[in-house]
Amino acid sequence: MLMKSYSRRTNVDAIERVKAWTRERFTLTPDDAVLIAELACGLPGCPPKETVIAFWTAPGRRHSFKVFKPLDDVVEDDLPPSWMKDAIIGDNSFSCC
Repeated sequence: MLMKSYSRRTNVDAIERVKAWTRERFTLTPDDAVLIAELACGLPGCPPKETVIAFWTAPGRRHSFKVFKPLDDVVEDDLPPSWMKDAIIGDNSFSCC
């Protein structure tokens, strides 16, 4: 079984890369908070790892979506199109990931 080796630097690079794509895709300001998290799921039917992306454009206005692959494997085309920005607004019950 092949195991992928992760370093802290690789993870930081991937986070910064996905944050930059998110900011550009959804025309976010430098003050808009962006959260990127890779999560493991043990539930049946879940991918082994998924990436959660969330951002806030105003107090209480949270947008979020998941990419069903590990953070290091996320590519720019995995992000939803910019016109979906309002469609990915979630309620305030977000309990990260």
